[in-house]
This record gives sequence, structure tokens and C-alpha cells, in this order.
Amino acid sequence: MLLALWATPRSTSTAFEWMMRQRGDLACHHEPWNEAYYYGVDRVSDRDAHVAARLGHDFDTVWRDLLGAARTGGVFVKDFAYSVEHTLTDDRLAAMTHTFLVRDPKRVVQGLGKHWPDCTWDEVGFESLHRLFHRIADRDGTPPPVMASEHLLDDPAGTTRAYCEAAGIPFIAEALEWDAGERSEVSWYNEGSGAWHENLRASTGIQKPTTSYPPLEENPRLMEMYERALPLYADLRAHAFEPIRLDHA
Repeated sequence: MLLALWATPRSTSTAFEWMMRQRGDLACHHEPWNEAYYYGVDRVSDRDAHVAARLGHDFDTVWRDLLGAARTGGVFVKDFAYSVEHTLTDDRLAAMTHTFLVRDPKRVVQGLGKHWPDCTWDEVGFESLHRLFHRIADRDGTPPPVMASEHLLDDPAGTTRAYCEAAGIPFIAEALEWDAGERSEVSWYNEGSGAWHENLRASTGIQKPTTSYPPLEENPRLMEMYERALPLYADLRAHAFEPIRLDHA
């Protein structure tokens, strides 16, 4: 089984991935296509063009490793559609179980803009995410599961229980708690994980973020991206499943 969680940056997806790592029954992969997108030998982005490509890391190798691992065990991968859409053939699409995570684009754009003030529209991620969602829905005749970030933050247990039911995997309550500490497993980016995952290092579970950002209105370029993302988000958010409350389980 190859279970994919498609998200945008700054969507609480890495916290959810960290919870999935606590389960112990799935081999978890952190943004392998995104790493190839920025640092692979066939990378697409020139954001860090001054950094040498990582020899042996390319899109075909990522696909071969993930599909090979899925033939012998359960695999969970979290990534962004913009990273891999150009290599996502129908056969590769069919080899995965697809799930989606969406968050209010205001927090996404604010968070991404904090780390990358020059972030591009593609990197915001909503357009490719929306396109992939409808590609799968059109293929299957029914929409794939969509998890809302606000549900996950408000009710981690109930939302994770609903996710597991939708994805066809068992719910493991113990995975919702962990010890604070380093998160080297999610630190492939050239500048390390410090700036991106400071809250995750201190966390002991999925919790609401406390980071504050300047108003988007102060940055016309980011504001324009937010406004472009809103209708795409609204369409995806309309498909989000509800948490399974523990008193209703």
C-alpha cells in the first residue's frame, strides 16, 4: 500500500506526518518529490541553483524506491502536488491511495512568505493541489478524502480517526502523543529544519500554532496570491470529512 497525503506548504501536514510516524506500521517518507524538485539531478526549481545537485537523487529513483517499498509493506508519503505533477502518469496515479489536507490559504501564504518572501504562485501549492484532486475525482467518479486543517487542530483524535477510516487503515490512539526533540527525519531542506519546524521540535502532539504574522494587506504580492487561492481552497474545503467524535465512535 502506498498512501499519499497531498497538501500545501504550511498546512500542518508535517505535524500530521509526525503522528503517522509514531504508528510504527508504515514506512514514512517526507516530501521525497519536493527534495528532487529543489535538489535532484533533474530538479525543476532554480531556487537553490547554487547548491550542488544531490547525486543519485532524481524523480525516477524516488518513484522506483516508493513503489518498490509498497510492494512489500505499507508506505506513507507526504508531499506537494506541484513537486511531482509533471511525472505523475496515470499508472503512477493508480498505484497510490490518495488523501488531501487543506488549510486556510491566509495562514499558508503568510507562513510561506515568512520563510520565502520571494515564493512563487506554484510554491503556494493550491492550483496543483486542486488540479490533482479533480483528476482523481474524475477518474474514480467520487472525490478522494479531504482533511481540513482546522478540524485536525481542533480535534486531533476525532479527525485522525476519520482519516484512518477514509484511508482504510486502523486508528492508533497512542500515535497522537510523542516526546519533544529533534526532527532530523524531516530536515532534508538545505537550510535544515530549524526555521521550518521549530514548533514541531517542541511539540508533544498535534496542537494549534501560536505563530503570528504581519497582515497580508501589507504585502500586495502575497495578498494577490491569497485571493487567487481562496476559490480553489473553498472548492476543496467543501469536500472535507467531519471528525468522528469519540463519543460517537
